[in-house]
Amino acid sequence: MRGKERTTRGETYRVVQKERPDSEEREIHKLRDLVQMAYLLMFVTLLHLITLAMLFIATMEKSWWVWDGMENSDLWYNCRFDNDTGTWLCASTKETEWLQSVQVLMVLSVVFSSVSFLVFLGQLFTMSKGGLFYFTGLCQVFAGLTAFAAALIYTLHNQEILQDSQELIKGHFGYCFILAWVCVPLLLISGVMYIHLRKKE
Repeated sequence: MRGKERTTRGETYRVVQKERPDSEEREIHKLRDLVQMAYLLMFVTLLHLITLAMLFIATMEKSWWVWDGMENSDLWYNCRFDNDTGTWLCASTKETEWLQSVQVLMVLSVVFSSVSFLVFLGQLFTMSKGGLFYFTGLCQVFAGLTAFAAALIYTLHNQEILQDSQELIKGHFGYCFILAWVCVPLLLISGVMYIHLRKKE
């Protein structure tokens, strides 16, 4: 023990604590940072996968507009439930410029988010220590912006999109439309998290 020895047990303990090697403290901080990084990576990955699944459901499922649960319309088909057969009978939607815009934007959103996740996995194993996930974050932000544009167009122009269907006053937005809006902030938040995420040394 370095330094002046103390007569009381309590004072001697304090001197020993002050003389803990700096390397040991650095190892403790490094271990704590690694654990925090592991939890953050798990959270970001889980958030990304959940958001991507929701985005895929919103794009492909048949419930953007619903009439009394017996007829609905999505980005690709108009479907009516047949009570006699107990099945859904679907026909392709009449594509308008607004509907085509929503289709393209939602597909782009799924593509951007998928590319973002694949790039993230690649960077996680190949990027040098201390690197930032800029490209991953930008792809995720673009996915959020395209989903936002698609949901906004459908909100403002659903009359033109559903012009040959039943009266809109008898229907309402379906769960896929709501999922698309929910995905927007989740995509943007995860994108910002990726941009500020640094691979620890």
